[in-house]
Amino acid sequence: MTLNGTGARAGEAASRAAVLKRLRVSDTIFHGLTRAAAILVLLLLSGVIGSLVIGAAPALGTFGFSFFVTETWNPVTEKFGALAPIYGTLVTSIIAMVIAVPVGLMIAFFLTELCPGWLRRPIGIAIELLAGIPSIIYGIWGLFVFAPFLQKYVQPLLIDTFENVPLLSSLFEGPPYGIGMLTAGLILAIMVLPFVTSISRDVFDAVPPVLKEAAYGVGCTTWEVFRHVILPFTRVGVIGGFMLGLGRALGETMAVTFVIGNAHKISASILAPGTTISASIANEFTEAVGDLYTSSLVALGLILFFITFVVLSLARYMLLRLKQREG
Repeated sequence: MTLNGTGARAGEAASRAAVLKRLRVSDTIFHGLTRAAAILVLLLLSGVIGSLVIGAAPALGTFGFSFFVTETWNPVTEKFGALAPIYGTLVTSIIAMVIAVPVGLMIAFFLTELCPGWLRRPIGIAIELLAGIPSIIYGIWGLFVFAPFLQKYVQPLLIDTFENVPLLSSLFEGPPYGIGMLTAGLILAIMVLPFVTSISRDVFDAVPPVLKEAAYGVGCTTWEVFRHVILPFTRVGVIGGFMLGLGRALGETMAVTFVIGNAHKISASILAPGTTISASIANEFTEAVGDLYTSSLVALGLILFFITFVVLSLARYMLLRLKQREG
């Protein structure tokens, strides 16, 4: 009996050792796969940066710093400047975020706090469907439906209303083309809205009910609960949603290409046609003749990559500061 018991214990120990060895091997393999995946991301990012820098080197070497501050874009004389696309990219993105963020926050708050139960799901599904519509569909709709509506009704009203108002008169001046930077910004706002709304709704849902109940219990209004309880508790997530939407707005191509007018010029009026970095690349890359022309378009891509990188870095820094402030 003693020998049998000893043998059983030895067999059990050997079996346990085999199981532990197998688990260690599988854990080592999994650890290696996850590390390889992370390294692959860094290699891909390095490859993209390297290819952009190499492709942009002829243009940056030829024009130098003037490439960033020159408006001229003339393929015939091979004089290129990125100021107009940079200006259009920033202006359209700012218009989009100024509109999309407040509207998205209000929709998210309505869905989480005020919306009847039977209506909450249909509105949520509709918002998610907006995110799934291809950008070229937004562009076609914007060109054939939205731009004519703006040209006939909205832009003349803006021009007449702000005609004698300082600063705003120059912001809304010129003929009502229908297409232009304002139209592109509005289309971008519609495209960005689902991202801002969805993320805000999720973080609003995470607010502990006891905090809201306590605020209502001491006599706070709905606006005060939103302003002093929900927004401070969820500001990290709200900022993350804002930055995600901004990144989408900066890089959008097809929808903007349809409605912005594709004019390489800078105008104080947001009703005027313009261009963005992504729209310029999409319009002209297949027609680029000559190394300098192609290199200038690649340099635009490098600038857009740098702008996006700066925006995301600032977002991470802001989120880090908020977390440190909160302890």
